[in-house]
Amino acid sequence: MLVIQNARLYTITDGIKDGSVLVDDQGKIAGVGVVDVPPGATVIDGTGKVLMPGMIDAHGHAGVYEESLGVEGSDGNEMTDPITPHLRALDAINPHEEGIAEALRAGVTAMCVLPGSANVVGGQGVVIHLHGNTVDEMMIKEDGGLKMAFGENPKRVYAGKKKAPSTRMATAAILRENLVKAQNYLAKLEKAKTDPDKAPERDLKMEVLVRVLQREIPVRAHAHRADDIMTALRIAKEFNLDISIEHCTEGHKITRELKEAGVWALVGPTMTNRSKVELQELSFNTLKVLWEAGIPVTITMDHPVIPVGYLPTAAGYAVKAGLPREEALKAITINPARVLGIDDRYGSLEVGKMADLVLWNGDPLEIQSEVERVFIHGQVVYRR
Repeated sequence: MLVIQNARLYTITDGIKDGSVLVDDQGKIAGVGVVDVPPGATVIDGTGKVLMPGMIDAHGHAGVYEESLGVEGSDGNEMTDPITPHLRALDAINPHEEGIAEALRAGVTAMCVLPGSANVVGGQGVVIHLHGNTVDEMMIKEDGGLKMAFGENPKRVYAGKKKAPSTRMATAAILRENLVKAQNYLAKLEKAKTDPDKAPERDLKMEVLVRVLQREIPVRAHAHRADDIMTALRIAKEFNLDISIEHCTEGHKITRELKEAGVWALVGPTMTNRSKVELQELSFNTLKVLWEAGIPVTITMDHPVIPVGYLPTAAGYAVKAGLPREEALKAITINPARVLGIDDRYGSLEVGKMADLVLWNGDPLEIQSEVERVFIHGQVVYRR
């Protein structure tokens, strides 16, 4: 058992308090606040330090875009077919990639690793711990969502190949066409329940899209501009999809529509430059405007676009732009856990949750603060 004593506890869901955290032998939090030290427990003195849950980025590409490598480490975009729902980020992650280790040292303990945004349907994401020898042991949740992309990226990639989509119209049409194909495939599967002779041949693409139609897999929709966000929402409504908006750069323009749709906004990476036309209104103010409109937000670095270790720095900039401090902390812990459906186990200091913890020598949102220790399931995985 483990006790981290006398720390400033950023519980996330129950405010900030001084006290201790008890971790049991199963790696779960067994006490928060005033706790007794069990006989034989390992005790860490947290005096003058801050203890918080491990940070989570719900949208990144660690291990599929490897740092310091060119084409050899670029496995995030299969730019040969605009519809690739059967691809899995799981099968491309290098767990020994330096960006993963660097993220862990910064206190980021989990990420949803997604394919890139070259294709209209890019493939499936996976939620992993940022520590482990194999991706299989790192896995928290296999279904991290199905990546879809709107806007400039699919246009740019396939216009250069002289094939569709080369316009926003074609992006939407190709997506709708394949969702209808999935509806037809599902209808055949239903008929086959009473007449096995009518069972269709297995189709890996359609099998994934059927699960999306059945809301078993959420859609992770890459969209920056307001018009592209609206297209994503329109198609989601037509096919009753469970959707979140990734990047949401111009979300501040359509708060009413986002609120009515009841979607999550994963905002970022905002610590970058306006490198393309879709980013002309890039601003940390977007987080504040969305939150004030009642739209739940998370902060993403889109690693490695911006290294995910700068997640608390981005949260600090969001506070500077007017997002309340407690909401900025939620946006890098419990909110991404909620987006990913793992908030019953991660994202806050609560009894019964897994002890993914970060011990800091100061306020996590202050740039001079340093991570002293990182714990996953109560085990020290990094020590400064």
